[in-house]
Amino acid sequence: MASIPHCDFLRIYQIFWMSNLDWAVLILTLVVIVVYGIYKSRGTDNIQGYLLGNQSLPWYHVCLSVMATQASAITFLSAPGLAYSSGMSFVQFYFGLPLAMIVLSITFVPIFHRLKVYTAYEYLEQRFDLKTRALTAFLFLIQRGLSTGITIYAPSIILSTILNINTTYTTLFIGSLVVFYTVYGGTKAVSYTQMLQMSIIFCGLFAAGIMVVHLLPEDIGFVKAISIAGKMGRTNAIDFKFDLNNQYSVWSGLLGGFFLQLSYFGTDQSQVGRYLSGASVSESRMGLLMNGLVKIPMQFLILLIGVLVFTFYQYNKPPIFFNSFELNKLEKSPYAGELNTIKGDYDKAFVAKQAQIEVMNKALEAGDKAQIDEQRKVLQVADTIDKSIREKVVKLMVKNDAQANTKDNNYIFLSFVTKYLPRGLIGLLIAIIFLASMGSTASALNSLASTTVIDIYKRLIKKDGSDGQYLQASRLATVFWGVICIVMALYASKIGNLLEAVNILGSYIYGTILGVFLVAFYVKHVNGRAVFIAALLAETAVIIIGQSDKIAYLWLNLIGCLLVVLFAVLLQSFLKRKDSQGITVLLDQ
Repeated sequence: MASIPHCDFLRIYQIFWMSNLDWAVLILTLVVIVVYGIYKSRGTDNIQGYLLGNQSLPWYHVCLSVMATQASAITFLSAPGLAYSSGMSFVQFYFGLPLAMIVLSITFVPIFHRLKVYTAYEYLEQRFDLKTRALTAFLFLIQRGLSTGITIYAPSIILSTILNINTTYTTLFIGSLVVFYTVYGGTKAVSYTQMLQMSIIFCGLFAAGIMVVHLLPEDIGFVKAISIAGKMGRTNAIDFKFDLNNQYSVWSGLLGGFFLQLSYFGTDQSQVGRYLSGASVSESRMGLLMNGLVKIPMQFLILLIGVLVFTFYQYNKPPIFFNSFELNKLEKSPYAGELNTIKGDYDKAFVAKQAQIEVMNKALEAGDKAQIDEQRKVLQVADTIDKSIREKVVKLMVKNDAQANTKDNNYIFLSFVTKYLPRGLIGLLIAIIFLASMGSTASALNSLASTTVIDIYKRLIKKDGSDGQYLQASRLATVFWGVICIVMALYASKIGNLLEAVNILGSYIYGTILGVFLVAFYVKHVNGRAVFIAALLAETAVIIIGQSDKIAYLWLNLIGCLLVVLFAVLLQSFLKRKDSQGITVLLDQ
């Protein structure tokens, strides 16, 4: 039998021995979560209990479930990587959230509770007609189905990195695990596991932040670490400049973000289903309001961890490419010699940058503003050199394999965790990312199933089925969407930063859906045919505008919403005039 090369043996040894404790923490955490969710949801034997948890959950369950649904593994993998690469400006994305929670608590929540609906889209048939309900449900199914695929892909990156295997296998495993307990327990299994998940997540994030600071050089404390990152353009949390091309600013966050959050929490069944499970209107309201208060500080902390990791890597050489699976492929390819040459240039650039960082340290200690300004420019040039060297590696990867995953932004925080954090904590943090994925994916699958059964199957296919038949259909729909989402996850490696990808995708659709609901709530004279055509026209316009790359994606939410309202009012006036002249109109209600 051929002997195992020493370096390969060492790698296998590191994977399976050095993290025995981490594997124990990871597996134990996951098993406890799944068993707890199944135990708490035992006895779910009707459609009301399966989809709404018998509407019995207190406000803190609602709050944590809502947060867990939004804070997927994408948040904990991609947000630190986003802060590492481009700074903290993404936090502005959430500035419209508190206001959206207030509006939802005043309007959407009491309406949905009073009508005793299973899904948000049931109301639209009562207000408009069946085709409008079916259209909005269809738009939701498309958006949530695609986004959930991305959510499933995120934790598969972790297993892929740890085991050094292709993400295809890890995606299949993660997706199957979540589908299993979602099919079994429904909304109760989702909500109870999410409460426990978020408790563990908060503890783990706090520990991660402390550990990053602890691992910095002794003379670099928290304040200096933030200062150094700031001089290199990574603490740009607030931008008041109004620019439609700027992805993240106070204005895009307050306006575009407000409409995105309002649509997401008000019309996306994955969230509506979470607060419809509240025991009362007040419990649902309190859960949403607390989410609005806690979410921005939590996101700020996650981005701050990414900034601290950036400072850490100014003193410790970062990998030339963070996706170790793709880098290992290149190292074993015919281009290994060229890669080694690039690595030599990278090592020299890092040594040179370290010298400049030391100069910056001394300037900060002395309070020499002139020297600080000079070093800021020098370090920005050094940063540019680093990026250009990394781009050479990416080009070499594509040369070796045209299908290579050249986006490593999502691997930055994971690479740091697995290499530098102590045993046990690594397992806990990886468990956190798994838990976040399981929570958001389970919510999404549950909402996809409820929308499919309540808005499509029950309304259009089998109108007179028994409660047991609808319960069985819900389980089958969960399996169906699980398979669809897993297939989508297999293609998610090509889309860049996962956090941005999910929000960009949502921005193409959420504005249109929100516009339909706003017309339903506030423009009482508009009927179904007008709003149906308006939604189709608005969605077409949003897609065209979005593909033109003329404005930042957050504004698509505002544009889509306003276009639906505007088109609906104009079309209603036009159709009413036509009706009054005795002309037959299409799309009669």
